Amino acid sequence: MMLKKQTVWLLTMLSLMIVLSVYYITSPNDNELAYIDENSDEEQSAQGDLQTEDGEALQTQGKDGEQQTVISEISSDELFTKIRMEMEDNRSRLKEELNDIVTSTEVSANEKNEAISQIRDIQELATKESVLEETILAQAEYPDVLVRAEEQMVYVTVKSAELTETQANSIMQMVRDEFGQIEVQVDFQPSEQ
Repeated sequence: MMLKKQTVWLLTMLSLMIVLSVYYITSPNDNELAYIDENSDEEQSAQGDLQTEDGEALQTQGKDGEQQTVISEISSDELFTKIRMEMEDNRSRLKEELNDIVTSTEVSANEKNEAISQIRDIQELATKESVLEETILAQAEYPDVLVRAEEQMVYVTVKSAELTETQANSIMQMVRDEFGQIEVQVDFQPSEQ
């Protein structure tokens, strides 16, 4: 039974890495910020508001006083991917730090065992998130699902035009089946059609 879970986890992670790699390679590099002003950060903050919100054009005042538009647009389809990649980067960095502790000759055996335990916990958490995303996608017809587990809370965001109370309760039950008794927050993000 454990081998099957590990195999499913490995295949899921491998396929996710392949999909993200292909996406990263084929995506244009200019989708985060289309215009960068030559002024320093202090001059920019003095000249105009740069309050970023996804999908909005921001107005700043240029050197000659004309209005310049800064475009920062991340579509909602890319948002889930971006969040997943950030989570993966953070966890990879943490695992690197823990691996450095494990391979260090200057730390005690207890510290090494604690680091190994934390690495296993991180891997288990990522596996549970992935399995839960696949389970929710399989049981309901959502275009995408994002599961983020942080300390004593699991955040689930589904792409859907609306989310009924019954659907939210069903998702909460799936989370508790996977993670045990834990607080759950279920949200929805309107999908772009």
